[in-house]
Amino acid sequence: MTATGLDLQRLAREHLWMHFTRMGGYAASDVPIIVRGEGCYLEDANGKRYLDALAGLFSVNIGYSYGEEIGQAALEQMRELPFYTNWTYAHPRAIELAAEVASLAPGTLNRVFFVSGGSEAVESAWKLARQYYVARGETRLRAHVGSVPERDHDAVVANLRTPPRRYKAITRQTAYHGTTLGALSLTGIPPIRAPFEPLVPEVRNISNTNRYRRPVGETEEEFTASLLDELRRTIEMMGPETVCLVHLEPVQNSGGAFTPPAGYFQGVRAICDEYDILLSADEVITGFGRVGAWFASERYDIRPDIITSAKGLSSSYGAIGAVIAADRVVEPFLEQGSMYSHGITFGGHPVQCAVALKNIEIMKREGIVEHVHASEERFRSKLATLLELPLVGDLRGAGFFWALELVKDKETKATFGDDECERLLRGIVSPALFEAGLICRADDRGDPVVQISPPLVAGEAEMDSIVGILGDVLAEAGRRMGH
Repeated sequence: MTATGLDLQRLAREHLWMHFTRMGGYAASDVPIIVRGEGCYLEDANGKRYLDALAGLFSVNIGYSYGEEIGQAALEQMRELPFYTNWTYAHPRAIELAAEVASLAPGTLNRVFFVSGGSEAVESAWKLARQYYVARGETRLRAHVGSVPERDHDAVVANLRTPPRRYKAITRQTAYHGTTLGALSLTGIPPIRAPFEPLVPEVRNISNTNRYRRPVGETEEEFTASLLDELRRTIEMMGPETVCLVHLEPVQNSGGAFTPPAGYFQGVRAICDEYDILLSADEVITGFGRVGAWFASERYDIRPDIITSAKGLSSSYGAIGAVIAADRVVEPFLEQGSMYSHGITFGGHPVQCAVALKNIEIMKREGIVEHVHASEERFRSKLATLLELPLVGDLRGAGFFWALELVKDKETKATFGDDECERLLRGIVSPALFEAGLICRADDRGDPVVQISPPLVAGEAEMDSIVGILGDVLAEAGRRMGH
């Protein structure tokens, strides 16, 4: 390692606090320091090369080769206008990006509220849902001002009665929605919630769409029906008049790329309509091409009222996220005197907007979304060969967003205990992947999985490398675990 590299190691140990990282693990080992990227590959300070099969964090959709082009767009914006807010004022890049995102979003999702990242987007969506019902009620009340009392008495009295506040939300078990306090409250992973409780009230978690652990012989229709019945029961138990939001990922990340069964989102949409509850699609990961469509809401016909997005919006070349709202959600906030009482200093930052605009331009020019759509089946079939390994029980996902579930026994689907997961994932699989130069995520926030989500520019060579390395690592891991 160069002297500069040694200096960086010392400074990292003394000053850098890394996210979701067991810092004590670096007491006797080097911090991996990534210094450059190209295509789907990264290089560290020691010259070691890695195939990034996680796209940063499910986010570097265009890969690592466009820094100069996107940097030029950022430089030009810096020269023109380095910063101004979206509070009362607007600026050209935020306007242009909002129009571009609205043109890509499905249905009537035409209004875009910018934030700095995914957790902020989710937090903002819940706040929007909470305030929407207040703003809508105020709009209805104002409509009766100046009316004829004798004629409109009952309507005025009904509006003056204070109904129960709609503030509650429904999410799914094992789902991850972010780390800020509101987004964490929506997250359905007890171990990462526990250190920060009590959280924001009140959220209930319903079952996720994990087909792998459903009863043998259950049909797709029966699975969908059971999930929808649970959603309806949960709404009734919470009090329908107090629920403002159902917030779901189209393909759930945590737990391992759970895709929806047939008819699921159509049923969720119908139930939300029946109870007058807003439906929000968390597309922080799936948005901007990850599953072979600009938005997974389009692929799965979700028809949400709100979409939360980040990551792929800029391919993580800039820190930006967005809440995309349907016309009916925005409508009460367009009344004279009404206001969504929320804002972020850096939301819609002109440089970040310029970066996101250039990212979308590159994605369109290079046909990246079309590439994912066309490559999905080829990628799936290559990954499916790993199902021959004794350790691999299931493969699930879509587009360039996949997970392999690891099991003790393929016949019974028996999973590993906590100590076994620790040994398998952190003692065997993660070090072996690091040694082999493949970046995946070995995760046990649900049952143990290996997540695969490469940049959307990955081709057949990268797919073959991913499958080859995973095959070797998981075969050896199985032998060491007694398979």
